[in-house]
Amino acid sequence: DVQGIAAGGGFSYGDVLRAGGGSAQPILFNRRLRDQFDAFFGRGDSFALGVCNGCQMFSHLRQLIPGSEPWPYFVRNASEQFEARFTLVEVVKSPSIFLSGMEGSRLPIAVAHGEGRADFGERHTPHQVLAAGIVALRYVDNRGRPTEHYPANPGGSPLGITGLTTQDGRVTIMMPHPERVFRTLQNSWHPADWREDGPWLRMFRNARRWVGSD
Repeated sequence: DVQGIAAGGGFSYGDVLRAGGGSAQPILFNRRLRDQFDAFFGRGDSFALGVCNGCQMFSHLRQLIPGSEPWPYFVRNASEQFEARFTLVEVVKSPSIFLSGMEGSRLPIAVAHGEGRADFGERHTPHQVLAAGIVALRYVDNRGRPTEHYPANPGGSPLGITGLTTQDGRVTIMMPHPERVFRTLQNSWHPADWREDGPWLRMFRNARRWVGSD
């Protein structure tokens, strides 16, 4: 009966040894759980959001998630240390139901991870994945340009890629934490004309709107 799920962060498995991968294993190797998740992701009316450890977890479940085959794994930061800071991302045009209407926005966001570097392996190049239109978020520098430079890109992901979605947009994963800054007062700085709601709240309103329209 569940239509949407969210897998959050929180240092699953201590955020070491591919922590999100550890969260995925009980699903992949328990037939009952695997069948339930397979059926859930296969429905046309379901949606899901994975953030930080949840992003890592869903990237390991991509064999169960239609349209996610080009997704990377997320591995140790290039800095070889845990990174917790505010940074800046650009919302890239994609089919993500969560980011609908937010394309082109450059917004501050919180990050807190030790394993946030996107690793595409040898299956796909970052340029191919970007061209496929399923990249949802990229780190940008103070001039608004996609960056691989530290600390604006805290994990060292290629092309600044830090969020992706499926081909139909129903499942979105990202390393930064929009849920930590959806209220204006949660931001360390904000324009004076922002009211109570921060711009990231639109993500969750988009999901609610999508549910109501299907």
